[in-house]
Amino acid sequence: MSKEEVPLSGEEIKTNFIYQEIDKDLAEGRNGGKVLTRFPPEPNGYLHIGHAKSICLNFGIAKHYNSVCNLRFDDTNPIKEEVEYIDSIQEDIQWLGFQWDGEPKYASDYFEQLYQWAVGLIKKGYAYVCDLTAEQIAAQKGSPTIPGENSPYRNRSVEENLELFERMKNGEFKEGEKILRAKIDMASPNMHMRDPIMYRIIHSDHHRTGNKWCIYPMYDFTHGQSDFIEGITHSICTLEFEVHRPLYNWFLDKILEGEPTPAVRTRQIEFARLNLNYTIMSKRKLLELVQKGIVSGWNDPRMPTISGLRRRGYTPESIRMFADKVGVARRDNVIDIALLEYCVREDLNKKSMRVNAVLDPVKLIISNYPEGKVEMMETVNNPEDESMGSRSIPFSREIYIERDDFMENPPKKFFRLAPGSEVRLKSAYIIKCEDFKKDAEGKISEIYCSYDPDSRSGSGGSERKVKGTLHWVSAAHAIDAEVRLYDRLFLDEEPDGHKDVDFKEFINPNSLSILNNCKMEPMLANVKPLEKFQFQRLGYFSVDPDSKEGKPVFNRTVGLRDSWTKKQ
Repeated sequence: MSKEEVPLSGEEIKTNFIYQEIDKDLAEGRNGGKVLTRFPPEPNGYLHIGHAKSICLNFGIAKHYNSVCNLRFDDTNPIKEEVEYIDSIQEDIQWLGFQWDGEPKYASDYFEQLYQWAVGLIKKGYAYVCDLTAEQIAAQKGSPTIPGENSPYRNRSVEENLELFERMKNGEFKEGEKILRAKIDMASPNMHMRDPIMYRIIHSDHHRTGNKWCIYPMYDFTHGQSDFIEGITHSICTLEFEVHRPLYNWFLDKILEGEPTPAVRTRQIEFARLNLNYTIMSKRKLLELVQKGIVSGWNDPRMPTISGLRRRGYTPESIRMFADKVGVARRDNVIDIALLEYCVREDLNKKSMRVNAVLDPVKLIISNYPEGKVEMMETVNNPEDESMGSRSIPFSREIYIERDDFMENPPKKFFRLAPGSEVRLKSAYIIKCEDFKKDAEGKISEIYCSYDPDSRSGSGGSERKVKGTLHWVSAAHAIDAEVRLYDRLFLDEEPDGHKDVDFKEFINPNSLSILNNCKMEPMLANVKPLEKFQFQRLGYFSVDPDSKEGKPVFNRTVGLRDSWTKKQ
C-alpha cells in the first residue's frame, strides 16, 4: 500500500495538538510556509510498537500538509549499529504503508559538516577537550539542586583544544582518553546543559564510513544539526527529549552566531511516548531477551517489535488503527494492550476466511453414516463479506472434534456434546452422542454418534434447532499442522517498573505452547507465510514462515473474545 492510500482520520487531525501548533506556525509564516518532517531511528535494534506510533504520526503529518517525510538513520555509534537493523527498519516502515522521500538519509552523511562545526565552536570558545573519565565527569556533574564542578581542562586555550581535537580525529589517543565537551554552564538546573559531551573516541569501523573516523559525535550534538541540514521544519519527538531542547537550540545558536538568519529553523514539539502494559519498550532490554535466548529473535511473535507483530499475524491496518485510537497526548500514560488486540480483531474479522481446525483432536465416529461415503459441504468463507464467497469441505463417517467439546458428566448449560445430547456440526448435520470409549489411562479415545440425515445444513431439515454448534474436520481428509499458542510475555503489568527486581523475573513461563497434533481441513495444506485465517470458534491465526510444504505452522494472533470493549 502506498502512503497515499493510508487513511488518516479527521478526528485525529481535529484533536491532535501537534496539528494545531503546525497550523499556528503556518499562519505566522514560519519557515516560509513549509512543513517537512522526519522519522529518525537509531539503527541499534528493531522497531517496536512505540516507533509505529511515531511513524504514523510523522508520515501522517506529511500527508496531511501535502508534504513529505524523511527517513534518517541517526547512526552515531558504530559499536551498537548493524546493517540488519537498517534493513529491518526500512521493511517495517514500508509494511506499515508509508514511503519516505527520496533515498534514506544518514547522520553519517553529515560527519564532515558536524566536525567543521565542532571546530568552529572550539574557535569561538564554546567547546574544549577534556581528559576526565566518564566516572570523573559523573562525580563532578552535581545534582539538579547542587551545582557541578568545572573540569580542570575547561580553560585550555583555543589553540591547544584545536590541536588536541585534531589529534583525536587522527587516532592518536585511546578510547576514553579524551573527549570534546561543550562549554555551557556547570551550574545549570538542566543537567543536560552541564558541559555535555560532543565527541568521543571510538576505534571501530562504521557501517558506512569504514575506518575514516576515530571520533564520533554524540547523539545530542548530531540530532538537531541533522534536522537543520535537512531543513526539517518540525521535529516531532517524545517527552523525554523536552529537557534536551535547550541544548539543541544552544548548539544551533552558537553555530549560527554571526551568520545570516536561516530560511528554516527546526521547531521541536514533544508528545507522550507509547507505554503498553505487560510490555517493555526498551531496545536494550529487548536485545537482552534476544541475546539470552528467552525469545527466538527480534521477530519472535511474543515481542512488541513490528516484525514480531507482523509474524504473529497483525496487519498494518490494525496497527495504524491502534495508533489512531491511542491518539497524541501531552503527558505519559499507560495503554491497555487489550486495545491493540481489539484493533487486530476488528480488522481480521472483516477480511479473514473462516476455516475448520481442530487443535486438540478426538475422533468421532458417526455409526449410521455410510462407510466410504464422502459429501462436500458448502460453507461461507466470511459472513462479514459476501464477496469472499463460499467453498466446499469434505465430510465423512469419521471426523475430529475438539476434546473439550465433549464431556462425560457435563455441568448445567454445557451446550456442547455429552452422552445423549445433540449438537450441530457446522455446515453439516445434527448428531447425537450414543456412546464413547476410554483408553487405559481413562482418557476419551473415541466418541460414537448417530446423525439425522434430514438435518443437513441448507436443507429443509436444517431448521431443527439445537443449542450447540461444533467445528470439525473429516479424519480421512485432515492434514497435520503445528499450532503455536502465544500468551503475554510478562506476567506483570509493568515488568521494568520495579527498582529492585530484574524485569526478566516476570517472564511468563507459559507464554508459548506448541501443539503438534492439530488436524485441519485440506485446503490449508498449501498456505503461504503470513496468510491469515479465523479458526472457527478458536481465534485468528497466521501462517508462520517456519511452515513447510504439507506441514503448515500457525501462530495464534489473538483469540475471538474481545475483552477491551467490555471494559469501556
